[in-house]
Amino acid sequence: MKIGFTIGKFAPFHKGHEELIKVALREMDKVYVLINDTSVTNMPLEERAKCIKELYPDVNIILGKNPPDRYGMDEESIKVQTDYLKSIFQKIPVTHFYSSEEYGKFVARDLNVVDRRIEKEIPISATIIRKDINKNKMYLEESVYKKVINY
Repeated sequence: MKIGFTIGKFAPFHKGHEELIKVALREMDKVYVLINDTSVTNMPLEERAKCIKELYPDVNIILGKNPPDRYGMDEESIKVQTDYLKSIFQKIPVTHFYSSEEYGKFVARDLNVVDRRIEKEIPISATIIRKDINKNKMYLEESVYKKVINY
């Protein structure tokens, strides 16, 4: 069985994230989405999860309530992050990691899974969207936009 996963804050969940999930759903038997808690948005973790689950009911959502706050591409930061992922996925036999970021190769290496890097078809990031939600609303599904503007 092929089991894929992706990770993120999904703050907000945008069309670039959607493309990643669509590809994973086409290629995998089962797909997990780990949504990490974060202080970059007031939108609660559970609400961000609902945005994804409403659009993609076939994904399995995992709420990351205490993710590490250490980020970076140095080996120590990578180890902190991948140790966290190992603890989350220790009982789930994942086979593929889906991302559009350089860190994908490290996650794949440390979790001994296939690095399935997706080319960014939609050149946007949640950071850019958060700077001006209304200006960037075209990158959000209408249902997501309606929820995001309430936070």
